[in-house]
Amino acid sequence: MSIPVILDTDIGSDIDDTWALAMALGCPEIDLRMVVSATGDTHHRASIVGKMLEQTGRTDIEIGIGIPTDVGPKNQERWVGDYDLSRYPGTVHEDGVEAMADMIMSSSETITLVCIGPLPNIGALLKRAPGVVEKVRFVGMHGSVYKGYFGTEEIHPEYNVKFHLEDAQASLHAAWPVTITPLDTCGTVRLEGELQAAVASAENQSMQAVIGNYKAWLAAINKDEEIAEVKSSVLFDTVAIYLAFAEDLLEVEDLRIRVDDDGYTRIDETGNMMRVATKWRDYDAFLDLLVERLLAAP
Repeated sequence: MSIPVILDTDIGSDIDDTWALAMALGCPEIDLRMVVSATGDTHHRASIVGKMLEQTGRTDIEIGIGIPTDVGPKNQERWVGDYDLSRYPGTVHEDGVEAMADMIMSSSETITLVCIGPLPNIGALLKRAPGVVEKVRFVGMHGSVYKGYFGTEEIHPEYNVKFHLEDAQASLHAAWPVTITPLDTCGTVRLEGELQAAVASAENQSMQAVIGNYKAWLAAINKDEEIAEVKSSVLFDTVAIYLAFAEDLLEVEDLRIRVDDDGYTRIDETGNMMRVATKWRDYDAFLDLLVERLLAAP
């Protein structure tokens, strides 16, 4: 039986969220019920989601527009073009936080809330509907526990935590089950060579959308679009999608983690107990699975 999932994403900044959405669409274990846009121009981000879901024939999935914040770069604007979210054939919620609360509280099943961006929507959700902690399993791409960016031995205040820090503290310290992939495991995930060639040449609509977005993103950050044919950028968020339904390919520790006021996720006996994916058991098998699911997506 598939797992009901709500995806909270800052799609449209780094490109890995787009890959993660495609992966989720290709996973039979996941019943993706809603995608909620997070931070910045959340209507623009929701438009990327809408166009992609429409292109892939998945307009059964609801879209929630999250809380807008300071507007950052729109690196996938070329791909989304003049897409009009109001034409989306499925359901679009202007108040994505309220829509999440309603879906969670009305569900007879536990909802897995997969969060792959900063957490203002989730901070607001906890304030508006504190009862969600009884009905949610939180899975996130957050933190840096033993290693930092690019596999360094120095830990870092990771972007999704330090940006909207108070919301990250509220979300990661909440009384729901928490599982995270910190930079330790997600921070070096890339497709290269034959694996990237397989997805770059794929004809399914999900991968057409991903590669189209990837090329737009590369152009927006002044890089050669041809890179899309040979290697991906770091695909941090795909590991959180995997953790929504499995852990076998990772070493997962039960650790007490506290998010400090500088944005570090520190092991601390006063912290919140959570499942933390700290190492890979079989990284190559994950890459194979990632490609398999990307190619299986509609």
